[in-house]
Amino acid sequence: MLDFRSIETFLWVVKLGSFRGAAQRLNTTQPAISQRIAQLEREMGVKLLNRDHRAASPTPSGRKMMVYAEKLIGLRAQMMAEVGDVRAMRGVLRLGVAETIVHTWLPRLIKSVNATYPNLSLEIEVDITPNLSEQLLAQEIELAFVLGPLAGPGVRNRVLCDYPIGFLASPSLGLGREPLPLSELAKFPIITFPRRSRPYETVRELFNRPDLPPVRLHASASLATVIRLATEGLGIAVIPAAIVENELADGRLRHLATDFSIQPLTFMASWLASPDSIAVERVADLAAQIAQGRAFSSEVGTGSREENASEQGS
Repeated sequence: MLDFRSIETFLWVVKLGSFRGAAQRLNTTQPAISQRIAQLEREMGVKLLNRDHRAASPTPSGRKMMVYAEKLIGLRAQMMAEVGDVRAMRGVLRLGVAETIVHTWLPRLIKSVNATYPNLSLEIEVDITPNLSEQLLAQEIELAFVLGPLAGPGVRNRVLCDYPIGFLASPSLGLGREPLPLSELAKFPIITFPRRSRPYETVRELFNRPDLPPVRLHASASLATVIRLATEGLGIAVIPAAIVENELADGRLRHLATDFSIQPLTFMASWLASPDSIAVERVADLAAQIAQGRAFSSEVGTGSREENASEQGS
């Protein structure tokens, strides 16, 4: 008799294109994946997958099977969401996070996930948006909190929050409180996000003007390092003020007035549409509530609020 475990295994082998990827996704071993597929093929009486050393692809029968597998797994997820206790949601959710979120509301989200879904574990990867986008499209993570929106087949995006970019410096630099032009700021090292990140490119282009001296642009993948360098008076940090509220409150940093502005950073929750993405959508919904300062309950909706979600590449 067919069981959901074998069907789910088949679905992930096809989606990820390999037994190894499916084993990692389902937190099991490659031999276990092979056994489940072999059992499913025996029960169906047809070959479902073409195998070689590196990849697995569906046969014509496998492509037909995939249509029903997605429907069955989707119905199971919907049934669990509408009938089951949310506390019964279990498993591991692989989450990719931009570091700005780590320094703001990520701890509150983890606390809320622990309280709302006590059987759901999070594996958290912290990186810049381009790397996390690649990992999401490769299905190495299931949910990403990144600068968005992300584009790609089946990608869904939900707005989380906007963070204005500030020019922040130690009082030891002796900069005045009147609006400062770029020419004045360019006299100091500028400390900001790492290369390949959108904020870095924005800052680089801002100072890339013929009437300005070559800017000393220090980039770091660690926002903690950026903050430390700025508080030590080693340059001007160009980062969201939201991540240095304590430093601003106790006077170690202060916000510099300028005669120009930089577009705020818009963060999104991004994930790939999938029949079993209920847990991902619920955590994304919870993240949006926390990021936007809305109250939340111990039982979150099933992700029906799609006014902020969009599917890219459709």
